[in-house]
Amino acid sequence: MLVDSHCHLDYFTGDELIAVLARAAAAGVGEMVTIGTRLAQSAEIARMAEAHANLWSTVGVHPHNAAELPVPAPETIAEMASGQRVIGIGESGLDYFYDTAPRDAQQASFRAHIRAARLAGVPLCIHARDADADIAAILRDERAQGGDFDFLLHCFSSSRQLAEDAVEMGGYISFSGILTFPRSEALRGIARALPAERLLVETDAPYLAPVPYRGKRNEPAHLAHTAAVLAEQRGLTPAALAELTTANFRRLFRKAA
Repeated sequence: MLVDSHCHLDYFTGDELIAVLARAAAAGVGEMVTIGTRLAQSAEIARMAEAHANLWSTVGVHPHNAAELPVPAPETIAEMASGQRVIGIGESGLDYFYDTAPRDAQQASFRAHIRAARLAGVPLCIHARDADADIAAILRDERAQGGDFDFLLHCFSSSRQLAEDAVEMGGYISFSGILTFPRSEALRGIARALPAERLLVETDAPYLAPVPYRGKRNEPAHLAHTAAVLAEQRGLTPAALAELTTANFRRLFRKAA
């Protein structure tokens, strides 16, 4: 069984969501984590997870949205993650590619989410784009100030240095459909080199559909194509890769065990 560790199922509603979940099951994707990007949507996403036995959810503020409201208190975010089906904090992090929110607001929000993850005892799902040095520096600083916390760099497309830094700090790395793109050979090299026990897979649906669906709307069923490429890079069968990444998911997201 594969687990889609990061998707946005709030983009699918009603009968469409039911069809998406059915196609995921047919493709061997047994569980999915639907991710929060605004605190205001957290209750809705949690209800979605509660309505489907194979769904989990998270709570958080995407860096694009970091300036929409005052930075929430870590205690507030942690309390919102107390539900049984809420298994993580995020996504939070830094995005210097779009710079939709000021960088100081992104950084303050990122730190609040790190502290919330520590308080709640659940992992942090991190969005990192064109901000490698600041991501690593903030992770190190927060660990030095408050102690260790679990985290996952989702939809990884950053540098080998950030991947190595994350693993050194106990983090996990999740690969999306970007891994299948023809020009992603450097990324595939990183995927080959990382410790097996730190690998996860995701779709980030409805974004970043893998080859052969690139350019189309993504959905969890397409995870099998990303997983097949990762399995090939690691010299594993698809079944062995599914077993590995699902075990890693359970180890990181302990509430889903």
